[in-house]
Order: sequence, then structure tokens, then C-alpha cells
Amino acid sequence: MNNVFYWSDPHFGHAFVAGLRGFADPDEHDNHLIQAWNATVTKRDTVWVLGDLAAASPTRALEIIRHLPGTKHLVFGNHDYGHPGRRNAQRLHRQYLAAFASVQSAATRVIEGRTVLLSHFPYDGDSHSEFDRHTQWRLRDEGNWLVHGHVHDEFDVRRTQINVGVDKWMDGPASEAQVLELIRQQESAGYGKPPPAPKP
Repeated sequence: MNNVFYWSDPHFGHAFVAGLRGFADPDEHDNHLIQAWNATVTKRDTVWVLGDLAAASPTRALEIIRHLPGTKHLVFGNHDYGHPGRRNAQRLHRQYLAAFASVQSAATRVIEGRTVLLSHFPYDGDSHSEFDRHTQWRLRDEGNWLVHGHVHDEFDVRRTQINVGVDKWMDGPASEAQVLELIRQQESAGYGKPPPAPKP
């Protein structure tokens, strides 16, 4: 069976983030993420990386991704050099495509009839500011489910927003089944558009 996974904000090679996450240095941090990925994902699976692959040059991070199992897709985050908020970002897309099957600013999936949007950014919320940054790149909240990153450990789930950042999923990418379970929990609390009615 082929599985789909979601993970955001790996920040490969980022010493500051590695320290915040309790690692001695970027190598220890990156090795943990590599092992977590390898323990979760097989070559038949698909992984959506929802941005902030690295905080600086993506060369090291892309080499890591290239050797990890699965078909990989990237949704750009604000730290990614290919993000449209960066000057001449389009010139770097080919570099990212050496490791990813696709790159984009946002994407849509359907999970058991529900429209689920994929973005680096939540509808609202930020990682270290009381004010939402990068608002011009955020999707508009029209009631659809949103799987995202960017907020690091600020929250797990907020209304229709599901954070799949590494800080909350340190042991490996979130599976689509786990995302669906969170959606169902939020639906039971009254959030989101109602699930599709079963076919007669």
C-alpha cells in the first residue's frame, strides 16, 4: 500500500533551530530527521514537504532529500530560495527539481471527500511574533482544511489548521491517516465543512 505523508520546517543545516530542538549541532539534528524519515517512509510512499527545507543555501538539504525514500513534493516556505517572495526565485526551481518531483507555492488534496489545502503558512498564527508575517502569501480561510507548517511548536491544531511541522512531529512525517484523524476530531468539535454524505 502506498502512503502519503506531510512534514514541514526541517531546517536542515540550521544551527539555531537545531539548538532549539535540543540537538548539539546541525549534524546531530539532521541525522535524527534522516533516521525518522527512513523509519517512516518507504520508496513507494509520497511525502509533501511544506516548506523551510533550509534557512540558507538549499544545496546540502537537497542532497539529503535526494537520497531519502519516496516521491517527494515541495511547497515553498518563506526561507526557501525558490519561494516567490524572493527575487528571481524562478531561476532556482530547476535546482529544487533535482530532488523533488514537483515544487509549488500551495497545493490541494482530497482526503475522503474533503478538500485539504497544503501551504507552508497557516491561515493565521506565527512562530515568533504576535503579528502574522508574510500575509500576502497566505491562503484565504474559506472553511477548507489546511495542512501547514511555519508556526513550529506554537500549536498542534487550531480550528481547521493542522500543523505538521517537525517540532510537533519529531519522530517522522505525519501520515495522511493521522491527519484525517485530527480532521475528524475537529469536525466533532464543530469545525470545518461537513464531511461528504455516504453514497446510498
